[in-house]
Amino acid sequence: MVFTVTASPSVDTSRIRLQIRALQPQLSVWRRQLHQRPELGFQEQFTSEFIAAKLREWGIEHETGVAQTGIVALVKGDRPGPVLAIRADMDALPIQEENEVDYRSQHDGRMHACGHDGHVAIALGTAYYLSQHRDFAGTVKFIFQPAEEGPGGAQPMVAAGVLNNPDVNAIIGLHLWNNLPLGQVGIRAGAMMAAVELFECTIHGRGGHGAMPHQTVDSILVGAQVVTALQTIVARNLDPLQSGVVTVGKFEAGKASNVIADSAYLRGTVRYFDPALANFFDRRIEDIIAGTCRSHGATYEFHYHRLYPPVINDGAIAHLIRSVAEDVVETPAGVVPDCQTMGGEDMSFFLQEVPGCYFFLGSANIDRGLAYPHHHPRFDFDETALGLGVEIFVRCVERFGTNTHPLDGISR
Repeated sequence: MVFTVTASPSVDTSRIRLQIRALQPQLSVWRRQLHQRPELGFQEQFTSEFIAAKLREWGIEHETGVAQTGIVALVKGDRPGPVLAIRADMDALPIQEENEVDYRSQHDGRMHACGHDGHVAIALGTAYYLSQHRDFAGTVKFIFQPAEEGPGGAQPMVAAGVLNNPDVNAIIGLHLWNNLPLGQVGIRAGAMMAAVELFECTIHGRGGHGAMPHQTVDSILVGAQVVTALQTIVARNLDPLQSGVVTVGKFEAGKASNVIADSAYLRGTVRYFDPALANFFDRRIEDIIAGTCRSHGATYEFHYHRLYPPVINDGAIAHLIRSVAEDVVETPAGVVPDCQTMGGEDMSFFLQEVPGCYFFLGSANIDRGLAYPHHHPRFDFDETALGLGVEIFVRCVERFGTNTHPLDGISR
């Protein structure tokens, strides 16, 4: 296994205010309680009840049952100002956990293998701190979102009106990121994460005896040529200055070594940053499949699904978060600019509606064995990142309500 993190971090937390440092043990407790009870998309009943119980305990105004299991909460400052939303996703993955820790998943086949338990803990910590320290301008709307891993909870929450009443002026969110060492912050104005699109194709040939191929239309041969030809899309049809990925992740055909299969099934994913490519890949993929099948006398069925658009960060909000991060993190190269990944996120649906920024908070610690990649059965992270996340969020709230930073296009 190869990790992208190559150095063990040493993080000075002195820039985290004392009240948030004191909250760090509780953040870890919350995260571990959630880690033990992972739930899949739109099934986050325990998680939702856990969050709601904390909000009730702290006297924070909130609404439950939004887009099935989502929660929206409001914390108002002591003076008027803009509305900043903070989004945290809640769901887990269908993965069997292999970590031998006392807080390991209690549900077979389910695991928080992407850090969403930490995202909830950070948002809860931020909500608690702000409810106790309301010396900021404006209102903070906390959006606890279900089903980021699939089938997607952001779009239903937008449709449910979570960005209204009161109207959100901007939205921020973070992802704990084991591709960066603890304490580093990855951020970028513009496209940061890719669109996620899926395709599937069944190729219909004519089966027969493996020793008599002239009597058949070999669906495996056709499928293999389709897989190869699809790789020409990025290499020869896309502008070399643009980024794109076409991956066939599943190829199923045949049952015996001496039988030519009459059908083959392909399934894959497409990734890109430029929204202008939204209608490009599906047409080109089908053109290649159709042409290849026609040349061999095969037929096909093709389905294409646009899952998430690219994550496009607003420049002014990215500047705000970067300025905060530069004041908080003290590791070498603490802020990683122009950070991008072909991974996808349905935070993109919120960013299509209001200006905002999604960023990465480094959470890997190789010395402690906490550097397995996301979606790995041994994924875990350094919980020191939880306090860092709360501090960054709180400072963003405090600065967003002032006029000390240019927030172009943000209505006040």
